[in-house]
Amino acid sequence: MVESIGGPVRPNLKLRVAWAVVALATVAGLVWLLRMTQMPLESYKGTLPPLSREQSELADRLSANVKCLSAGSLEVTTEYIGGILRQAGYTVTEHTYSVAGREVRNVEARLVGSESANGTVVLGAHYDSVEGTVGANDNATGVAAVLELARLLQGSKLRRTVRFALLVNEEPPYFQTDSMGSWVYARQLRHDGIPVSAMISLETIGFYSDKPGSQKYPPVLGLFYPNRGDFIGFVGNTESRDLVRRCVRRFRESASFPSEGVAAPADWPRIGWSDHWSFWQERWPAILVTDTAVFRYPYYHKPLDTFDKVDFRRMARVVEGVRSVVESLANEQ
Repeated sequence: MVESIGGPVRPNLKLRVAWAVVALATVAGLVWLLRMTQMPLESYKGTLPPLSREQSELADRLSANVKCLSAGSLEVTTEYIGGILRQAGYTVTEHTYSVAGREVRNVEARLVGSESANGTVVLGAHYDSVEGTVGANDNATGVAAVLELARLLQGSKLRRTVRFALLVNEEPPYFQTDSMGSWVYARQLRHDGIPVSAMISLETIGFYSDKPGSQKYPPVLGLFYPNRGDFIGFVGNTESRDLVRRCVRRFRESASFPSEGVAAPADWPRIGWSDHWSFWQERWPAILVTDTAVFRYPYYHKPLDTFDKVDFRRMARVVEGVRSVVESLANEQ
């Protein structure tokens, strides 16, 4: 029998204490997971309504953009992006920097806010693709969405300035290095004294499936989310939790389309796998909007990531919802 200050401790009491500790740890873990995964309002459920005329037209424009963006070299893509933004009425700025003796460019257009509100909203997407792929979903879909959002928002009277940033060198070997285009861009904003109130990275947003089991997750998270890959995801780190929740709320208020959100530690598997990561390095709130890429898309980083895999009708619904999110963020007090 074990002795203690108050006398002998019975083995069965020690066992009960151990089980109590385990139970408390389990409850604490569940509370922590619920805090990460619980989002405002309810995700849309049921049959999707018919596309409106505007949504159908948007789907056609997204389709045309993705076809062009996934058909050319990096240089041709850069020129295409600048041309589309100029056609929409924007002044285009190219931020050129050198990597291994080669000049590359981040491309930016600005919708200037009507007030000197604190903080700019950055809407970004990378336009490079993995070597050996045309990158139709990863990430011509994200770029096409940014271009269409720039067109849709042109002429809007928003309080904050919105910066549309098309970013180079997201893919390996530049991923999460000093040469990653989004980190170069974020560091430049910091250097220029331009605070970022919110950054949204659009990354691989065009593939959806109604098939049971089509959606996978990092360990544990599958307990909290659907097993069909029919939704759009909003992903942030713990520090960006408030931004994730605001974006999910506005999307659910405005879009008839399934959505899920998570605010997890930055070192969780693949939570930081896009350009929002670069803004975390500068201590700014940033999120990823995605179809979850590797957790759903069977052609992720493969030669078969081609135009025909993209569901432009569902993608149009997502882009329309993101438009409302951007407007809401840009008009916040």
